[in-house]
Amino acid sequence: MRSSPRTRRRPRPSSPGSTARSASSTPRPSSPTAASSASGPRSASPPAASTRAVPSGRSSSPPSATTCWATARCADERPRDHAPPPSFLSRDVPAAISHWGDGRRGRIGILGGSFNPAHEGHRHIAETALKRLGLKAVWLLVSPGNPLKPVDGMAPFADRLASAARIATGNARILPTDLEARLGTRYTVQTLALLTRRFPRARLVWLMGADNQVQIPRWQGWRRIFAMVPIVVFPRPGWTRKALHGRATRAMAASRLPHSRAAALPDMAPPAWLLLPGREHPASATQIRAARAADAAAAGGKRRRLPARRAQADDVERLVRLIVTSLENDKADEIVVIDLAGKASFADRMVVASGLAGRQLTAMAEHLIETLERDGVRNIRTEGLGASDWVLIDAGDVVVHLFRPEARAHYALEKMWGMTLPGDEARFA
Repeated sequence: MRSSPRTRRRPRPSSPGSTARSASSTPRPSSPTAASSASGPRSASPPAASTRAVPSGRSSSPPSATTCWATARCADERPRDHAPPPSFLSRDVPAAISHWGDGRRGRIGILGGSFNPAHEGHRHIAETALKRLGLKAVWLLVSPGNPLKPVDGMAPFADRLASAARIATGNARILPTDLEARLGTRYTVQTLALLTRRFPRARLVWLMGADNQVQIPRWQGWRRIFAMVPIVVFPRPGWTRKALHGRATRAMAASRLPHSRAAALPDMAPPAWLLLPGREHPASATQIRAARAADAAAAGGKRRRLPARRAQADDVERLVRLIVTSLENDKADEIVVIDLAGKASFADRMVVASGLAGRQLTAMAEHLIETLERDGVRNIRTEGLGASDWVLIDAGDVVVHLFRPEARAHYALEKMWGMTLPGDEARFA
């Protein structure tokens, strides 16, 4: 028995969207309108420069192969049906959920992530959501690629999907799915825009851990995600307190509900969200990968190759000094070094710096790459090179973010990782 009965049905996709109402007293309206259903990436990265126009009309025929592959400009337009599924989809997990959508009803939770690998903590969240939110099912939405996380150490998609299937064993209401890969989307808001259109009768709820509540301001269009579906945040060890005082929690304070209304949340009109208190499950994908690597090393197994020098303290510090010197020579502003040791698995240090113009960012990045290569650093990865607002350089043990000042203020990486700079109090108040 629902504690808050649904009083309005979600209209079919062809019906015009209705205006969102207060989350505190009104059942959820129909799926978001085309103007608000677009969005940003599940990414720490600012947008790439390249764009492709996306038609706003919808055709009843199958989608064409031309598609908007997750560029930020496309994210501001109405998403279209995407290209045929990638070739790496797993054949071990049946496609129980059609990416074309259907008329299924009921409350459905969506737990998205890399699942690298899936573990009992994911199952704990799914089972808690089923019970306390009164959900009909929870979909484990395995991401084909997450821009937040490095490629190194990321298991093949089929393996991650299979691990999600293993933790769902024994509970038919927890469904692992390659739906996002078959949709051809990479970004949460694009995925949710398509799902709300293709499953118009379902009550979709986004589920995420407290770590993502802390990090969600790094996702382009994150406020739109809050405006599309209700959201439930679950405690995570080491992250819950940060989530309670984070930027997203402050920005979305007006739409936060008390946890006593969890059973009614799926029928609320977004934006509506809450943090659901409960046991913090200790399982961690990072720890699982570290334990496997240690076991492999002890057994004489082959260690994975890193793109930069070994993670020894003296080598890391030397690499940081090399990077900072190069940036100083190119007149970079506000160079900050963030210690990630014990906080992140993708690097030991993060260097953040600013440039006043896109040309300066490109020049700084190119000179830094040349310096690193001369020093023997191999397999350097970059994103955003040639863009106007941001460049990422992944040198293995150290990652470098080069921003224009406006983009740097928006992504607030220093604040995200626990640093306070002069003026931050005013900037983020």
